[in-house]
Amino acid sequence: MATQLYWREHRTGQRLYLRQENGEEVEVGGVRRTPRGFDALAKTMTYDPGRAKKDFATIHEAKLFVESFRPWELFYYSDHKLKVELDVRPLGD
Repeated sequence: MATQLYWREHRTGQRLYLRQENGEEVEVGGVRRTPRGFDALAKTMTYDPGRAKKDFATIHEAKLFVESFRPWELFYYSDHKLKVELDVRPLGD
């Protein structure tokens, strides 16, 4: 199994996952639907409030914010460049 990077539906929005070759799955970011729009968070190993932002108008903008930090690089050590899959996986997949 090759390493995969993908968004998956979640009951409150979508989560970004890294699935490594050994099958280990790590959540590296997420987008949450709110009454005001969408909130976004790119995971980090330390406290960094700049990696979270609220009130995006669209889910696409929020996802681009998360992906801009390349949070998967904290968990995946390789010269191989990963790309986020285009298709969003369904809840529970």
